[in-house]
Amino acid sequence: MDLTLGIPALLFPAISLTMLAYNARYLAIAALIRQLHQKYQETGSSSVSLQVKKLSKRLTIIKNMQASAILSFLLAVITMSLIYVQLDFWANLVFGISLLALMLSLILSFIEVQLSTKALSIQLKDLE
Repeated sequence: MDLTLGIPALLFPAISLTMLAYNARYLAIAALIRQLHQKYQETGSSSVSLQVKKLSKRLTIIKNMQASAILSFLLAVITMSLIYVQLDFWANLVFGISLLALMLSLILSFIEVQLSTKALSIQLKDLE
């Protein structure tokens, strides 16, 4: 298969939108952690402390999601540069790594969504 400039360029909008979604998740969780931290300082509740620890784990996963998406984006740009200077072998190799980084980002996103859903189901059980 011949790799052209258009193929890695197709990743640009997908990665950009993915990074926007990851950033929105990050900001929402960061705000929640700040609220829970303030609540913990007021009450000293161990359940609030546990919630903050779980959210901190999710925040770490989101940070890694963002890092792998950024790496994928950077490698797609490098791929385009390699195609431009006609280093086809290296362009194919770097593009493959770019796709792997994007897949890693999506797998981490799946794990984070599962953790989020699990946390919400625990809270919903408390309401019953």
